[in-house]
Amino acid sequence: MTQVPSIAEEKPTTSLSSPKTATLRIARFNPEKDSERKFMEFNIPYQRWTTVLEAILEVKKHFDHSVAVRYSCRQATCGSCGMIINGKPRLACFTKISELESDVVTVEPMNNFPIIRDLAVRFERLFESHHKIKPYLINDDSEISSNEKEFLQTPEEVEQYIQFSNCIKCGLCNSACPTMATDSSFVGPQALAQAYRYVADSRDKGKDSRLKIIDESHGIWRCHFAGSCSQVCPKGVDPAMGIQFLRGYLLGFRS
Repeated sequence: MTQVPSIAEEKPTTSLSSPKTATLRIARFNPEKDSERKFMEFNIPYQRWTTVLEAILEVKKHFDHSVAVRYSCRQATCGSCGMIINGKPRLACFTKISELESDVVTVEPMNNFPIIRDLAVRFERLFESHHKIKPYLINDDSEISSNEKEFLQTPEEVEQYIQFSNCIKCGLCNSACPTMATDSSFVGPQALAQAYRYVADSRDKGKDSRLKIIDESHGIWRCHFAGSCSQVCPKGVDPAMGIQFLRGYLLGFRS
């Protein structure tokens, strides 16, 4: 564990209010060089609006440019900055330090994903599983004729799937899933929730093919319904509910 100078000492604040100080513990690991993970500690000032991502970027700017972290939009839309923050999968740009109610903030790479370096992980498995369930509308009449401008749906039909279309592919649900940790071939809650998103869409005609894809040994039946995936979703998608609805189709309770 390495202790470095305080950012508060290096960079005086110009804010009218005095910031509090927290200890930011960043997991450092390079699989090409390191045999085990270590933590570096930084004393950082923060205001009530300071996010964990902002704190990490301050460390990169002032003390260690080599800290590896993935981020982009900074507004909980792109899903790039997922990581384990104080033991829970969260988006760093959406998590305020003040909300953690702790003077120590520990950030680690997401579970169930191969580590590239430090806080950045590989998403190949998530994207491959997402692609596997055919995440697009399947409809022989997809070509719009000259007399039509759109495929109309009632508000009730939209309500069946709209919640599940909010997925930003951040990977938090897969990181929290205990089955993902024990079954390297499990399709995962993210892909299953998206399978339901299209199965429930009245415009889609690919229900049977999608249900066949997930109805196998490493598919939907491997889910133990821990519910942790829904607890960490930053967009309220509720993958666990989508998985239960899919099971209803497979068991004949839904049509």
